[in-house]
Amino acid sequence: MQVKEVKEELIYIEKVKKINENKKLKYYILTMGCQLNENDSEKIAGMLEEMNYEKTLDMQDADLVLFNTCCVRENAEERLFGKIGEVKKLKEENGTIIAIGGCMMQEEHITKKIKQSYPYVDIIFGTHTLNKLPQDLYEALDENKKVRDIINIDGQIIEGLPISRDDKIKASVTIMNGCNNFCSYCIVPYVRGRERSRRPQDIIDEVIGLSKNGYKEIMLLGQNVNSYLVSQKAKGEDVNFKVIVNDKEMIVNSFATLLIALDEIEGIERIRFISPHPKDFTNDVIDAIKNSKHICKQIHLPLQSGSTRVLKEMNRKYTKEEYIKLAEKIKNKIPEIVFSTDIIVGFPGETEEDFEDTLDVVQKVNFEQVFMFIYSRRVGTVADKMENQIPEEVKHKRFDRLKELVENQMKVQNENYVGKEVQILVEGKSKNNDKMLTGRTESNKVVNFEGTDDLIGKIINVKIISEHQWYLKGSIIK
Repeated sequence: MQVKEVKEELIYIEKVKKINENKKLKYYILTMGCQLNENDSEKIAGMLEEMNYEKTLDMQDADLVLFNTCCVRENAEERLFGKIGEVKKLKEENGTIIAIGGCMMQEEHITKKIKQSYPYVDIIFGTHTLNKLPQDLYEALDENKKVRDIINIDGQIIEGLPISRDDKIKASVTIMNGCNNFCSYCIVPYVRGRERSRRPQDIIDEVIGLSKNGYKEIMLLGQNVNSYLVSQKAKGEDVNFKVIVNDKEMIVNSFATLLIALDEIEGIERIRFISPHPKDFTNDVIDAIKNSKHICKQIHLPLQSGSTRVLKEMNRKYTKEEYIKLAEKIKNKIPEIVFSTDIIVGFPGETEEDFEDTLDVVQKVNFEQVFMFIYSRRVGTVADKMENQIPEEVKHKRFDRLKELVENQMKVQNENYVGKEVQILVEGKSKNNDKMLTGRTESNKVVNFEGTDDLIGKIINVKIISEHQWYLKGSIIK
């Protein structure tokens, strides 16, 4: 297990901090992509704030603009290039430092285009060199260098980076980096590398620290959390880690045992995780969820397609029948469980029969949430080279049919909540009505209700009084 503690990075943080002394500089971060990217941005923000930058939500006010990129969606490139062009004027007028990081910077054709078409960009760094941002920034400021800091080998896990979180109630905690699955539509293994797991005690210590700072919910992050410590075990490494939780010694050697250990941490009321892989969802993980005090009885179980033939082309390594059987097994062991999922519509070669299989799985499993995506080609993936790409018109028609089914199911589910008493974690004011508070049930349903600000950060009981398409309305139980 390759783990690198922060030492050299702290030296460069101090160097930049000295350069920026008494300057009242501001930074702006635009995060594109998944929760792993958001977690990376929190670390970037932590480093920048240690270097005497203050956060701004207005790009026009920033002395440093940083784009943390994603390469999963089709329009990601267009959005990035548009933003780089937008910030050029700030560079010319104010000398704004422009930095670009994240997954997209691991794609050679992207970095070549930036170098050729946007030479005013100061810093480019990849997913494996995020920790070197202080050094990159020092070289850009002190030496006026254009920095290209990208490596194509798997990076080490970095522990001890400062982190700045906007949310004071819920926090994400990365437990592993990279992916070994190579789904044919996905670029992630190529840009984030092979699986590397963090040391269990480092994860536990981070969560204990969050609990002490008043956090109530954590989301464990990984491309395939089920594979936690699996790669190290396959290499013959000893993965029986002794950890201390609440002065109690435990052994962590798998994702299930990590969940059991985290469930013991006082103060953390809810534990979630994303994303597991259906092919690796083992019985010990199901039992850990069932027997836990704080692990939410809500599982995100990516389907991607309901067609066994398409799943094989996607390299997902499970069949339609195996997926349904797994969902049924989990429901039998944990009757109150609810599922969310990801579905890709219009994968190359998807027939009408294949799509009907997807609709069939959605009907049978009855997901509480479905994140639906129209397939988009990604350069460098196997699926990009496949023949029988589906016409855009067909993709959109199928997407609309899936959306209609999901929304009909959601309406029935929401109606079943009306009249029930549920517990919600109060997250803050509603985005659409600042006179209302908002929170989420254990099943991740949004609930809006009238209440006082002192309830924020608490778990309270409410009665659901009405349902709306994207949220429920509740009333506090006195």
